[in-house]
Amino acid sequence: MPEGRIVKALSGFYYVADEGRIYSCRARGLFKKKDAKVNPLVGDWVVYDPINEEEGYIMEVGERTSELVRPPISNVDQAVLVFSMYKPMFSPLLLDKFLVHTERAGIDSVIVLSKADQVSEEEIAAIVRKYEAIGYPVIPTSTVQERGFQEVRDILHDRISVFAGQSGVGKSSLINMLFPGVSLQTGDVSQKLGRGKHTTRHVELVPVEGGGYVADTPGFSSLEFMDFTELDLADCFRDFAALSSGCKFRGCLHISEPSCAVQEALAEGELDMVRYENYKQFREELKEYQRRNKPW
Repeated sequence: MPEGRIVKALSGFYYVADEGRIYSCRARGLFKKKDAKVNPLVGDWVVYDPINEEEGYIMEVGERTSELVRPPISNVDQAVLVFSMYKPMFSPLLLDKFLVHTERAGIDSVIVLSKADQVSEEEIAAIVRKYEAIGYPVIPTSTVQERGFQEVRDILHDRISVFAGQSGVGKSSLINMLFPGVSLQTGDVSQKLGRGKHTTRHVELVPVEGGGYVADTPGFSSLEFMDFTELDLADCFRDFAALSSGCKFRGCLHISEPSCAVQEALAEGELDMVRYENYKQFREELKEYQRRNKPW
């Protein structure tokens, strides 16, 4: 039977791309059982059984190299994290939360700063320095100035990239600018809440000219630390993990342990204190999540 990649999931149908054709497929009953080990996701390579030139059934799901729960997508190479500089204002806390989740999923991240024309170059440069020092590429963009688009196009070639970020930051607008003719809904930011309306209704892979795919995904206002341990959380801060081998105790959580390399780096000004405060807040959120979801 032929193989293809799921490029869209909507209303119980999976749209499978195979050599230039798209098949509208239903999943076999075995995927719908409560104890099913795997359910099809956008990005999956699947074996499908075509029943005509347009329809078919998904029979098997291939092995995944990566998987995200929110947004539900697999086999992603990199996450393009779009964060606004204005309305909504840039949030280091939320960006660090997204970075923790992409690190946990084993996905590279690129930070895209939208609406860069709305703030000073000094403010942008400070963010670029901070995150590039940790190891994350940062690309300032502006639809008004047509800034940064070529740099974003360059990172997308021959990769599957997921666009994610806070609602209302301009993810869909950026994709529409990068790929004219791709009609994706965009939403205005609520003046009252400072949050965008959730306008993107489904996950869909859009082919990139020259190879690769990008995905526009539903906007988020929160992310929970499902399936995390405290050590997982510490390891997902790339700048902390790079120093952890210098800690006295294996499995150091960098809070009150003696001879902690992270604490020493903080005291010497070598690590960003805002990142560390965000880490401590995430620890509290993780503990609260674990309290709410005890198995007994």
